Amino acid sequence: MAIWTANPTMSNLTSCLPNATICDGTSCVLPESDPNYLLNVVLSTTLTILLALVMFSMGCHVEIKKFLGHIKQPWGICVGFLCQFGIMPLAGFILSLAFNILPVQAVVVLIMGCCPGGTGSNILAYWVDGDMDLSISMTTCSTLLALGMMPLCLWIYTKMWTDAGTIVIPYNSIGTSLVSLVVPVSVGMFFNYKWPQKAKIILKIGSITGMILIILIAVIGGILYQGSWVISPKLWIIGAIFPMAGYVLGFFLARIAGQPWHRCRTVALETGMQNTQLCSTIVQLSFSPEQLTQMFTFPLIYSVFQLVFAALLLAFYMAHKKCGKNNAEFPDGKDNDVVSESSLYNVNRGYQPDEK
Repeated sequence: MAIWTANPTMSNLTSCLPNATICDGTSCVLPESDPNYLLNVVLSTTLTILLALVMFSMGCHVEIKKFLGHIKQPWGICVGFLCQFGIMPLAGFILSLAFNILPVQAVVVLIMGCCPGGTGSNILAYWVDGDMDLSISMTTCSTLLALGMMPLCLWIYTKMWTDAGTIVIPYNSIGTSLVSLVVPVSVGMFFNYKWPQKAKIILKIGSITGMILIILIAVIGGILYQGSWVISPKLWIIGAIFPMAGYVLGFFLARIAGQPWHRCRTVALETGMQNTQLCSTIVQLSFSPEQLTQMFTFPLIYSVFQLVFAALLLAFYMAHKKCGKNNAEFPDGKDNDVVSESSLYNVNRGYQPDEK
């Protein structure tokens, strides 16, 4: 969005300039020159289009029959829901208070905490022998539920700032951005149902598009909001703690709920790995340039640290398997639905990121 400030300009001509906003024949009001206005519009439009493609590709992950199967036995999804919209927003709120950041910065931390998992969590769940059906179902459900849960969480956790009048939450803009996600996800699910082979191609395109989206946000956002890179170290610290807290808390909550280890890994990744592209797009479309200067970089900071920690966790898991300890790892009883590595392969073999 662009904010125009008008300056009156007197003219002896009988007609005003073509770009005058108010003209009475003898005087006119001209908009102030804003060289970043066009770039801002291009960024907002491009982010919306690319995010729609990313969400469409995410919908192409979903097999409707398996998705409905998890809906009928929703315990795993319920645990993920509690992690996604219970633990993460609360953790973001506590971190915001603990580090005493600005209210507008606390809002972006909370928005990040309410964002659903992205396609990256699905791919990593495959690499750590997680439950792919659960991962995809959690991502889909959290994306659809974010339509109501994100505004609700923002309303609950920002009351101390909104009641004091220090910030106004643009619920209409945030709601519009979330509603626009439902269409591409639904179309992607239908596309996968009708043309499953072509959907695999869309998955690869969506993964590439997601990376392009992150780079585009960093480059153009850095040009538009140059002051946003000069931020308090507190946001960097929160950006480092937040994803790791999500991974750890998600894992242990799933384990406390009695989930088997492969599902604990899945829930941990879905909790800590957020859809940072969605957060950046919502922030870009919902707040003013002045506010964006203070908050725009946080999704990028979070994205960096969530990938770093995810890579470390993946390396640890791979090393553990290579040492031959995976067969004895965390021995489960029969009540915990032990799933062997071979059966995990059978469950997940339909999801092959590199399959041609």
